[in-house]
Amino acid sequence: MNDFLQNENRKGFQLERLVLFSDAVFAIAITILVIELKIPDIPSNSVTDNDLLVALAHLIPKFIGFLVSFLLIGQYWTVHHRLFGYATNYNSRLVWLNIFFLLSVALMPFSTGFYSEYVLSGVITPVVFYTLNIALIGLINYYMWHYVGNPKNKLSENMNAPLTRYFSTRALSVPLFFILFAFLYIWKPMIAFWIPPLIPLIIKFAFANLKKKAIAATQKMKKK
Repeated sequence: MNDFLQNENRKGFQLERLVLFSDAVFAIAITILVIELKIPDIPSNSVTDNDLLVALAHLIPKFIGFLVSFLLIGQYWTVHHRLFGYATNYNSRLVWLNIFFLLSVALMPFSTGFYSEYVLSGVITPVVFYTLNIALIGLINYYMWHYVGNPKNKLSENMNAPLTRYFSTRALSVPLFFILFAFLYIWKPMIAFWIPPLIPLIIKFAFANLKKKAIAATQKMKKK
């Protein structure tokens, strides 16, 4: 009995270490994003308000890139937090899935800076790179939800099929929207530019029904 309790305590401690390490990576990635927002370099002896406003206007794509990526990383942190709220066990596959998930999150500051620097120049490479980064995060997140939510793997408690379906479908939707954005950017860059900021609103309304089913199934499970 004592060995069992010690093993359970050790398991909980190791899960906590995994989550704390993940939180640190998220915090660093989301902080580094702001480094790309450089203060306008205008000689102080000749600066005017008009000069500053023009310089700030040139930074609008970077501000939008920062805002979109900040909200995306924040959203993925909340999803990661929720996922490991259900996790009661771990194995080496889950650990490595989490590492690759964090790898794609840590890449976000670079891909965001690369994208926002050239998004209005008409070149496609930065957009493709940024889209691939988002797609990698979404695909790994999708697989993690399925893996943790699968009863055969014995990694979670209080998860149900509607809940897993809701979060895994949402995980795939973000990469799909960004892929649409990348294709549209080839023909209409100025229109495509506004798709990423609208994605959170689109997802909120598009998955409202799935969310209700997941909540209902979870409440039903708690009553049993």
